[in-house]
Amino acid sequence: MLPLTARAARAVPITPLQKRDLRPWLARGDARTRSWVKASGFTAAAQEICVVPGQRGRIARVLVGFAPDDAHWAFAALPGKLPAGAYRLDETAPGAAAAARLALGWALGAYSFSRYKKRPRRPAMLVWPKGVDREAITRAAEATFFVRDLVNTPAADMGPAQLAAAAAGVARKYGARCTVIAGDDLLEQNYPLVHAVGRASSKGPRGSARDRQPRLVDLRWGREGAPRITLVGKGVCFDSGGLNLKNEAGMKLMKKDMGGAAHVLGLAAMIMGAKLDVRLRVLVPAVENSVSGESMRPLDVVKSRKGTTVEIGNTDAEGRLVLADALAEAAREKPALLIDCATLTGAARAALGPDLPALFCNDEALAAEILRHAAEQADPVWRLPLWKGYREGLESAVADLSSISQSPYAGAITAALFLETFVDAGVPWAHLDIMAWNPTERPGRPKGGEAMGIRALFALIAARAAQPAAKARKTRRRTRR
Repeated sequence: MLPLTARAARAVPITPLQKRDLRPWLARGDARTRSWVKASGFTAAAQEICVVPGQRGRIARVLVGFAPDDAHWAFAALPGKLPAGAYRLDETAPGAAAAARLALGWALGAYSFSRYKKRPRRPAMLVWPKGVDREAITRAAEATFFVRDLVNTPAADMGPAQLAAAAAGVARKYGARCTVIAGDDLLEQNYPLVHAVGRASSKGPRGSARDRQPRLVDLRWGREGAPRITLVGKGVCFDSGGLNLKNEAGMKLMKKDMGGAAHVLGLAAMIMGAKLDVRLRVLVPAVENSVSGESMRPLDVVKSRKGTTVEIGNTDAEGRLVLADALAEAAREKPALLIDCATLTGAARAALGPDLPALFCNDEALAAEILRHAAEQADPVWRLPLWKGYREGLESAVADLSSISQSPYAGAITAALFLETFVDAGVPWAHLDIMAWNPTERPGRPKGGEAMGIRALFALIAARAAQPAAKARKTRRRTRR
């Protein structure tokens, strides 16, 4: 349940203040409040908090430092810091757009991963601000919680079978159809790269705790004839590196390597929850990159779903392999929009750090739309180029292409160029190389799994879904004239 309520009775007012507004606000108030605020040293710096006491030990008001460009996080610390109870925005609150961001920040600040450890206390509640879209805020917050929960869950409890079950749960909730291809059936149905990556993992009885065979999850929703939107998410539930085994530091966070799958499932929930008029398809190759006698080997050659032969340059570059088969299948239907999300390269993190997903796109108009929505939603991404000059690094002497570049440079770009090989020309495609993890603790952004870019992508898809309806209305108006 979100920490927001409709009950306003006896709710404590919260006053967001910018630094420039503090002195005028104090001048309009009473002497007792002025003295308290000055004694507290409150300066209205961003996210700074001042609790003003009232009568009989109650709280009279809460002051919060507010920066418009950081509105999401101004309230994010409050659910855990303020005493339990109800709070509300006061009459000096900003407009509806900023109020919506504050409410979302409050909700995100109350998140706690409690599957294995109880949260210390119930969060404080915020009365829904006037004029905000409650359903939109709820969708965004719940999708973020869903992504965080999936990424935070240890690999022992979030293997390919459990990830497929999570997708099936999303499908049931929204009336979607979900099918799963598992194990050696992947070979029969021509997903050889997905099978090659995941075949080394445990082949326990189907449905048992030891069943960690690779899977291809395929979710479909929406009316036939609506614009086709296809989402693909990397679902590597744990990445040991395979025979190119990772070291201790490199392996430690690999439970998050299914973060791309978590993102597209969370985004799908937002799309279906909003009932957007699209024909949605979600493809998740769910695998574990393990070590056994069946592991793929460096310099093996595997024929992909598209028919392109791939030389395995390094078994630790497995994510692009499972995505290749899924993207080839996705592109076959010529969707109006194809998006993939993946925790794909350390090179993207070296270039942009943990907070900025790297965006690669084969369509200039689509890239511009994504960047615009990212800015409007305060959900940033940063575009990197599909630089064709680096494509020659993927050449192989024995196969159509190598899975890795022979150059030590531009690893995120060459990975994206590899993926582009499996997207048919003319299909608008965007690839997000994401961290899916907060390495530090910040208000509203706890250390651990994180959703990155899904609000921006949802806004993009919602805007595109609305365009055919708007055109139809214009056509009807012209006809009536």
